[in-house]
Amino acid sequence: MNKNLKEFKEYLEYEKKYPLNTVNSYISDINFFLNYLSSINKNINQVNKEVIRSYLKVLSDLKYKSSTIARNLSSLRCYFDYLLVNDYVKNNVFKLISNPKKEKKLPNFLTYQEFEDMIDSIDSNNIYAKRNKLILELLLASGVRVSELVNIKLKDIDINNKTIKVMGKGSKERIVYFNLHTKESLINYLENDRLKLLKCKKSDYLLINNKSTKLTREGVFEIINNIAKKANIKHHLSPHVLRHTFATFLLNEGADIRSVQTLLGHESLSTTQIYTHITSDVLKSEYLKRFPRK
Repeated sequence: MNKNLKEFKEYLEYEKKYPLNTVNSYISDINFFLNYLSSINKNINQVNKEVIRSYLKVLSDLKYKSSTIARNLSSLRCYFDYLLVNDYVKNNVFKLISNPKKEKKLPNFLTYQEFEDMIDSIDSNNIYAKRNKLILELLLASGVRVSELVNIKLKDIDINNKTIKVMGKGSKERIVYFNLHTKESLINYLENDRLKLLKCKKSDYLLINNKSTKLTREGVFEIINNIAKKANIKHHLSPHVLRHTFATFLLNEGADIRSVQTLLGHESLSTTQIYTHITSDVLKSEYLKRFPRK
């Protein structure tokens, strides 16, 4: 890693306080571009519109999605802003380049029956099954991201008020809520199963793995995938699908879109608005199924 990039990485980590996953994505995108520059015998001070367009063609030829290309450009804009402020370059030409049009792909979500099928498929006779059921319930009840879920600490939970304080993207705190059923599962887990999972060890974190340490994002992905297979869920399912489901359920029940935006921790309302397309499709489907004069 060159000196400028190393400094930029430290800037993201310690000044911007970006999550590690975000920092790694930035560095990966930038490294890919720097390697491309090297392959065409150019340096950062020789970057112009022509160089960027040829780079974007490479990404397109590699079948990168428009969302991935947009993220790549965002990483490079940020990097060149940093270089400009620190007098490493004379301008940020990436600011003159527009993002590709976004693909209009609606997020996947579960029906309530599919969620019930997943819950019912879990054998509740062991501590791991009870923990896994709690994971499902928390994801659907609160709409948290997986990265937020695994970082919940005991001190973040207010059982009586049924709230949890989570740390979202950009180190932004927000409060999420859970229902009475999840509260009962949470109390039972805290008083019994979590202690057994810890095996006399100590941890500040809510969710514990089979090594008596904090559960990881990868662990949650594996858990959800295994439950989905057992419940015979046919379409692709990840923990983020439960977040989509949370938003869809709320909007279908008449929740205000700005309230949903706050609960999800979306910085932009446009990110939340994609769910209104899902709810419109659901309403249309229900209308066509049930209206007598089709």
